[in-house]
Amino acid sequence: MSEIVAPMTLMPIGDRAMVAVMESRPRQRLTRTVAVLVYPDAQALDAVGPLEVFSTANRLHARRRPGQPAPYDPFLVAREAGGVRVSAGYELVARHGVADVAAPVDTLVIAGGEGSLTARHERALIDWISAQAAGARRVASVCTGAHLLAETGLLDGRRATTHWYAADELAAEYPQVQVDADPIFLKDGRFYTSAGVTSGMDLALALVEEDLGRRAALTVARWLVLFLKRPGGQSQFSAPLVAQLAEREPLRELQAWVPEHLNHDLSVPALARQVGMSPRNFARVFTREVGCTPARFVEQARIEAARRALEESDAGVEAVAARCGFQSAEVMRRSFLRAVHVSPSDYRNRFRRSRVA
Repeated sequence: MSEIVAPMTLMPIGDRAMVAVMESRPRQRLTRTVAVLVYPDAQALDAVGPLEVFSTANRLHARRRPGQPAPYDPFLVAREAGGVRVSAGYELVARHGVADVAAPVDTLVIAGGEGSLTARHERALIDWISAQAAGARRVASVCTGAHLLAETGLLDGRRATTHWYAADELAAEYPQVQVDADPIFLKDGRFYTSAGVTSGMDLALALVEEDLGRRAALTVARWLVLFLKRPGGQSQFSAPLVAQLAEREPLRELQAWVPEHLNHDLSVPALARQVGMSPRNFARVFTREVGCTPARFVEQARIEAARRALEESDAGVEAVAARCGFQSAEVMRRSFLRAVHVSPSDYRNRFRRSRVA
């Protein structure tokens, strides 16, 4: 299987300069087979997202090095070849059934979705994953695909992640797995697990970077118009995702006011005065309605603003910290490490938009 080159249709690419930034140093020439396992009621984007990343890498490679083998042979595999109805209600077409893929693939990706509840208990499917994993260079799961991988026992003693909603279930059903619900994706040895849905594309980009280099992965990200190429350690959570909208109008207005006044005094007493409440009652009501403490909400808002500033401006870290209301650059650094798992300087180096151009 390792030398099969998938037939592909080349899409017109007008921006040849973008393709030219593909990594030029010699790389492994054998085409890497990438099998993405799906089953009834799998999440379509868990499968299609990674496939699109690998296919885009092929198209860009073909424009840069015509006539050379494609870096990847990505394909869907299911219990049997043919149509597989996914959770979105339509069918994906699997090129191969599991019985057709006897030789180990280079990279195995297991999609997640509602169907994983049933698929994880299908012994033949789990045995096939185990057999493939024994010879594959890399094994990855997207979202609740981690449950199928955990069912094989291959994640025992390893760190793994999944969609935050399914993390407690994964930890309860597979106590030997060290579940971390926060990261976008995790790597432990040759096993990779990701948070789910769009994070499967982040994981696939990381695999492309391993194979073809950072510049190639960033080129693929740009071609797919992905907002960012996120590192695995980045948190699944951000202020807009974590905070729910308060029911009381004064608190809703305060939630909109805070991001516009980040360099103001945003202590609990100051915020309580803003809405005409006692500090104690304000803290209690805010936490109940918003789902986090006022201090946590303010820190998240400041981190979000600092992330945008680091991505979009040339301002120094100290200036960004002051603009966003942090007491110092060191305070901002600690907040970033706690919430984003990278320092502000490292975040800028990874995500500054001009670097993708």
